[in-house]
Formats: sequence, structure tokens, C-alpha cells
Amino acid sequence: MKAVTWQGKRNVSVENVPDPTIQEPTDAIVRITSTAICGSDLHLYEVLGPYMHKGDVLGHEPMGIVEEVGPGVTNLKVGDRVVVPFNISCGYCYMCTRGLQSQCETTQVHDKGSGAALFGFSELYGSVPGGQAEYLRVPFADYGPVKVGSELPDERYLYLSDILPTAWQGVKYADVPQDGVLAVYGLGPVGQFAARIGKYLGHRVIGIEPVPERRAMAKRHGIETIDFTKDTAEELRSMTNGRGPDAVVDAVGMEAHGSPVGAFAQNAVGFLPDKLAQKVMESGGSDRVAVLHSAIDAVRRGGTVSLSGVYGGSVTPMPMLSMFDKQIQFRMGQCNVRRWTDELLPIVEEPSDPLGVTDLMTHEVSIDEAPAAYRNFQKKTDGAIKVVLKPQGVAV
Repeated sequence: MKAVTWQGKRNVSVENVPDPTIQEPTDAIVRITSTAICGSDLHLYEVLGPYMHKGDVLGHEPMGIVEEVGPGVTNLKVGDRVVVPFNISCGYCYMCTRGLQSQCETTQVHDKGSGAALFGFSELYGSVPGGQAEYLRVPFADYGPVKVGSELPDERYLYLSDILPTAWQGVKYADVPQDGVLAVYGLGPVGQFAARIGKYLGHRVIGIEPVPERRAMAKRHGIETIDFTKDTAEELRSMTNGRGPDAVVDAVGMEAHGSPVGAFAQNAVGFLPDKLAQKVMESGGSDRVAVLHSAIDAVRRGGTVSLSGVYGGSVTPMPMLSMFDKQIQFRMGQCNVRRWTDELLPIVEEPSDPLGVTDLMTHEVSIDEAPAAYRNFQKKTDGAIKVVLKPQGVAV
């Protein structure tokens, strides 16, 4: 089958790799009809190379049609249309039964001290082949895959695999008070949805984003927007009676612009041998923190900062004096996808499309065009906000 594979820093290629097979009785094989490039894929493309291996199959936002099921699968049958969550969870362990599927004790990657295994996301999370491919082996198929209807287009459902529940969790964790103000840093795919969800839940939402096309998309959905500058926190205070927003969602993460020291550290690690680079990242790695520090500065006293953007540094500097003095609350973590999908499925199926799931994709391309699509998305060129790959070909 064809699959998008990691070949090195800023280097992916489409290769022929062996078709997946049933390995456990609870497995299913899904023929992928749509799969998206995520901002987290860009972390593998740029920063987390020391944990990648040449030929790793990428991708963790897939959906498709069930082609085969193992003898232990009872909830799925061949022909079912499913969305596959990015974290691999069993559904029955201590963590899963408490809505913490991203910490699933059955699939935790113990040798790396990491949470649940993830599709297509480096040895940190199990080196499980991902979904940017024609077919995908799905473990724990009775629990993970979300069965969806057959009439609406893929783009109504695809984002249930990751970015929509990630944004939903980010806003829920932000704990915005009734009629409160939510600021969303970064209007990439997760930030777009976080802003729309905040609006859907009745809050005033201000999006912060340096890319004009992304601000324009958010404005279409009634979101106030401002550019990201060194004066962003002060501007947010001026828009909120001098206090700052009640809550902030950071939808940017470790590769934020405006962080030259963090950028230098990340690039320097990239020149080290993999094992040494891993040690540096695990004991001395730092993130780009311009956005995170701005969020801490901007949020009102007693407010909440919710981190949906991925951070990976071990010694990332934090302004503890300000955080303590302002009595800031923090919530964060990988999304517990299956905790939220039952809430979200009816919303994405509403005829009015209240979260605008059909107004996110900017590029739909065949899997063969994945290398160019990665470059465009990483450089934010050609208006790329959300890229969807079609492993079975683009409909004409």
C-alpha cells in the first residue's frame, strides 16, 4: 500500500509499504478514505526527529471503511464507516473508565514514561504505524473507532479523530465563566475550533494570530481577532476592562514564533546523534515559550490557562512568581478523544453545522501530493490551514 513516511527532518515521502494485517483478535483493518495533516505532525517534521525512524508511517487523523475484523471484535462489521481517534485506548482500564483515555494503562509506553500509544507519533508513543496510508490496523477496535453515518461527507466527521475533541477539551478545561471572555492563541486548526466552540457555548472570544488568512477565517465565524505582537497582553487587557480575559487557550505549543532562544535550542538538538539528542531533550530540552508567557501575562488574576498546543521541553522556563501571584490555574494534556465524541457527534451532524466543520479544509489532495502539502502547511504558504489527504484518490 501507499503511505506517507518520515525520512528525516523536513523530509517525508510516499512509499510502498506492506499492507497491515490482523495481529490480535481485537484488531480491525480500516481502508482510509480521508486523513489529515495535523500541527502535531509538524513537530515530528521539525523538532522530534530524534524519536523518529526512517520509514515510520505518519498520521493520526484518519477515517474510512472497515475492511476486516478480528475474531474478538463484536461492535464493528465489514463495511462500517468509522473515525479513528488518535490515541489508542482499551476502554476498560482504570484510566479509561475515568475519562482519561490518553493515559490508558493498557497501551502506556512504559519504556519512555509516556501515556497511551498514539498512531503515527514516534517512539515516544509506541512507534505505531499511522493513518496517512491506504490502510490502517486499529487495535481495540471494539472501543476506539467511532461509527458514523453514510450520507454526510467525510469532512463532517474527520475532525472527530483529533482536533475537534482536542479543541472541545481545551475550552472545557479553560472553565470560562458564564458570559466570560476567552482568548485563543493561535488560529490554526485547533485554535479555529476552540474559538468557534467558545462562541457556540456563549462566550466572547478573541483570537490571536499573526497570519492574516487565519484571522479572516475566524472572523467569518464571529470571532474578534488581533495580531500577535509583543504588546498582545496589554492589548487584551485594554479590550477587557483592564483585567485580561477570564481564560486562555494556548493552541500553539512548542514551536511558537517569537521565541529565538527556544528556536536556537531546538535547532541545535537537531544536529546531535539521535540517542544523545533524546537525552538532551529529556533532561534539558526547552520549548519556544513566547505564546505561553504572553498567555500567562494576559489572563486575568484568578483565571485559567488551558494548554492544547503540545509542549515537550523538560526545563522550559516558567514565570513562577507571576503565576503564583496572579493565582493562575493550569489545565493541560493530550486529548481524551473518546471522552468527548458522544457529545460532539450530534453537533457535527446538525444541518446548520454550528461549529463550521465544513469551513476548515483549505486543501484536499491525493496522498501522492503529501510531501508538498507538508511543506506548505509548515511554512503557512498558499493559505494552508487544514490539509486533507485522500489515499483512495480525490473525487473529480
